[in-house]
Amino acid sequence: MERAVILCDGYFGQNTGKTANGLIRYSKRYQIVGVIDHMKAGRDAGEVLDGKANGIPIFKDFREALDKGQPETLVIGVATFGGYIPKEFRPLIREAIEHGVNVAAGLHEFLRDDPEFARLAAEHGVQLIDVRRPRDLREAQQFSDKSRKLPCLRIPILGTDGAIGKRTTALLLTDALNAAGIKTTFVATGQTGLLQGSPYGVPLDAIKGDFMVGELEAEVVRAYEETKPQVIIVEGQGSISHPAYVSGTRAIVMASFPSAIFMMHAPARKTRNFRRDVVAWPMPTVQEEIDWLQFFAKIAGGGKVFAIGLNHENMTREQVEQTVKEYEAKYGLPTADPLWHGCGKFVDRIRAML
Repeated sequence: MERAVILCDGYFGQNTGKTANGLIRYSKRYQIVGVIDHMKAGRDAGEVLDGKANGIPIFKDFREALDKGQPETLVIGVATFGGYIPKEFRPLIREAIEHGVNVAAGLHEFLRDDPEFARLAAEHGVQLIDVRRPRDLREAQQFSDKSRKLPCLRIPILGTDGAIGKRTTALLLTDALNAAGIKTTFVATGQTGLLQGSPYGVPLDAIKGDFMVGELEAEVVRAYEETKPQVIIVEGQGSISHPAYVSGTRAIVMASFPSAIFMMHAPARKTRNFRRDVVAWPMPTVQEEIDWLQFFAKIAGGGKVFAIGLNHENMTREQVEQTVKEYEAKYGLPTADPLWHGCGKFVDRIRAML
């Protein structure tokens, strides 16, 4: 794999740094040799993120990363509101290009469309990689009503908010199912999943509305045709009740025709992860989100929510354990924190569906 360092200066371990967080936890596309964040320099990335060292260092600047990590690619590890390239990152990106290091990003503002970066890349013979760039409009797929006919379980990992653990859980569950002998394929719907190396997926929120469902549906179908899995796990985006990021979930439901739905929730989160200083939109209740998801799933096969995954942000271990008991008693659904408890409960329930 290509050696890569992640640029996440000032954001590592936060929701804005979710691309970096995801790559530290899971990467099949790059060998991650470090993170650039001057605020956490000298620490171990795994210790910062999950409280457990993984040997990936955090560097103070690009020069240190270049000298010690010898990266071939610089990955921009933030998911900014609006998808813009942070202005404060520009000098570091410029420095990487001038040292012959490729740059990859999953932002709406494309590296290759930036005149300065494009010129420098041409001069220094480096690649600018924009994984969020959708395919050409004339190649885009329209809805074809094929996914519902696939002879496998199709399970989207949805949730009550953005940046709540949907992708992380999708990957953990995919690995757990495969380890249990249940052949499973993951389909990405966002930039981080694509940067992590998923061979199947689309940058859903960068696709024109008329083609969102068709493009994702085509990837679900391709994933089945090429791997013949028993289960397809589809990464979720946003939330069906989110004031800004609703369209991703709606498209995912229609594109996957879910056999069943997995739902993530952060019990301690009070407002949506979106412009809290301006909007402060409240989180839904678990039951509200279940009802809304199942309402929209009625016209896409009628899949039901079969499990709840917990995001433990701002919660103690004791609080999480108590919440698991409460949710299982109240909703009658297997509940666990995928990072703390693993996915055993969910694997058992999925096995019973086959």
